Amino acid sequence: MFDTSASSQTTAGFTGRDDAAVVDIMSAAARQQNVMCAREMAAMGELYARRAPESQTDKELWALDGHAELVAELSAALRISRGRAHRRLQYAIALRERLPRFAEVFARGDVDFRVMAAVVNRTELVYDPAVVAKLDKAIAAHAGRWMRLSAPKLAERIDMWVARFDPAGTRVPGERNEDRYVSIEPIGSGLAGVWAQLHGADGVALDSRLDALAGTVCPDDPRTKKQRRADALGALVAGLDAMRCLCGSPDCAAARRSHGTEIVIHVLAEQAAVSGEADAPGYLPGFGPVPPAMLRQLAQTAKTKPLLLPPACPERGYRPSTALAEFIRCRDLTCRFPDCDQPAAVCQIDHTVPWPLGPTHPSNLKLLCVSH
Repeated sequence: MFDTSASSQTTAGFTGRDDAAVVDIMSAAARQQNVMCAREMAAMGELYARRAPESQTDKELWALDGHAELVAELSAALRISRGRAHRRLQYAIALRERLPRFAEVFARGDVDFRVMAAVVNRTELVYDPAVVAKLDKAIAAHAGRWMRLSAPKLAERIDMWVARFDPAGTRVPGERNEDRYVSIEPIGSGLAGVWAQLHGADGVALDSRLDALAGTVCPDDPRTKKQRRADALGALVAGLDAMRCLCGSPDCAAARRSHGTEIVIHVLAEQAAVSGEADAPGYLPGFGPVPPAMLRQLAQTAKTKPLLLPPACPERGYRPSTALAEFIRCRDLTCRFPDCDQPAAVCQIDHTVPWPLGPTHPSNLKLLCVSH
């Protein structure tokens, strides 16, 4: 049996209405969503205004600790990560202190979060308050017509207004190319997505190097060129000058190549899954499940170490033993503060009930990052 009450509630009000009426409901809901999002930003801005000191000097000092505490509070209240809470607070402050007229447009539901974020991001390099006020007035008058624009066209419209009032405030890459970055994030199924913005010369060199490495296997290697280029990135990380061939032939010299420099990553798995007796996935902290086939492939060359359960009795000292600390890190994996995903490697082990009143025992120990 399936409970259809929730589904019935979400479809209530559509019975007997034609398609045009349903479209009207959808449009009204989208506008209301924008209104409520703006209300959330306004509440954040109000909370910031209440907490921050009046004096600019005191505000700068408060920003070191008080701002971080406010971000942590918002993170817990909204059940989002600290990074997302920090960014939303920046939007809220900008709307309240720099762009009040545009904030009114947002509050009416005329623009959505995407447009609001683009406006805040692409005007933040304008510093003169008088110029910011002029820019705010101009953007508020035109932003309601920008909802249908693609991301590049939206950026162009905002940049044109910024350039009209303050050419130096236009967000364009500078001579030093400060916008360089590399980001690696989990995308599911044991894969990681890699996004980067490099110096042009470095990008060309990397592209050529991946092609060269992808061509070091024999013609019978079963992987496509795209797959070999992806695996070539791993070979680069391992310090290899050539890739191992996966053709499976005992006569292939490329199949017997070294695995390269030893690099430590931690993968958690059941013993039966490592040995191949069970078809269960492993877990790569920060990236999620590792498919069984990939887990067995990793286990062929990796060092495995059993994770032992700690004894029932607490330890006597304040500092956990190496074995207990290892257990806590493998159990918690990340900071235990709500919605914080800082990895165990950068966290500290903390007593929930302070020692010596609280025992040094798994039930009283948890990981917390330096921010929490």
